[in-house]
Amino acid sequence: MEKAISVEEKIRRAEEIYQRRKGLNTEQTQKVQTNNNKKDIKLLRKMITQIIVCVCIYILAYTVQNSGSIFSENIIKKAQEILSYDTNFMEIYEAIKNGIINFQENIKIDDEVEEKPQEQSETQEVTEPEAIGGAEEGTLTQEEQDIQNVKNTTTFIKPVEGTVSSSYGYRATATGTVPKNHTGTDIAANLGTKIYSSTEGEVVLASEEGDYGKHLKIQIGEVSIIYAHCNQLYVKQGDHVQQGQEIAEVGSTGNSTGPHLHFEIRYQERKVDAQSILEL
Repeated sequence: MEKAISVEEKIRRAEEIYQRRKGLNTEQTQKVQTNNNKKDIKLLRKMITQIIVCVCIYILAYTVQNSGSIFSENIIKKAQEILSYDTNFMEIYEAIKNGIINFQENIKIDDEVEEKPQEQSETQEVTEPEAIGGAEEGTLTQEEQDIQNVKNTTTFIKPVEGTVSSSYGYRATATGTVPKNHTGTDIAANLGTKIYSSTEGEVVLASEEGDYGKHLKIQIGEVSIIYAHCNQLYVKQGDHVQQGQEIAEVGSTGNSTGPHLHFEIRYQERKVDAQSILEL
């Protein structure tokens, strides 16, 4: 038989059962509220993130529309289309993405177009022949340009029969009376050997003064020729001579160590190497 339970015991047990049921319901309620709060926070974060993304996209679209010097026409057109209708941020995102892709493709195409002319220019530089005559300044030295100009404008013949005893330019055998920097070409020959005009032209100087001794200066255009250390002059200043005409005799006047012709060519009064122009 069951033990008799007092009224107080029954009340105590009933209270315990009530409290357990109440606590369980409270715990479940708290769990439901907690879960709901988490869901609300997630939704709130998601909504804030979407708002920020949409605002950034809209700002980017506005910037594109008002920055024509930075972005391509394709991006600007897309931006104008985006801003012209009701804001749909997904469509804005797709339009901007396509515009950026087109912009990158345009940059790639422009880079390829720029590289091709550079390659052609490099090829031209390699295959281009060496410039002569009217070459641009810097391609040839001044003296080389002068030599080409003399060759292009004037024809020469050998002025005297003899042997080259001293060439143009620096010479190590110079003495106290003979300068190291030789401005012409010396052709050794017997005293009295005939000298012929290497070109036609006008006698602009016939003199017996200075280190050149008896000498002539014949001008043709911008080219002038000096015949120095002569023994005798056959022409005078103002005469017009023909190519091959007898104009003087070989001598040793002036600053000279023996009979020879000092033959000097100038272009615009700049001295050049005569042996680069004709065979002496």
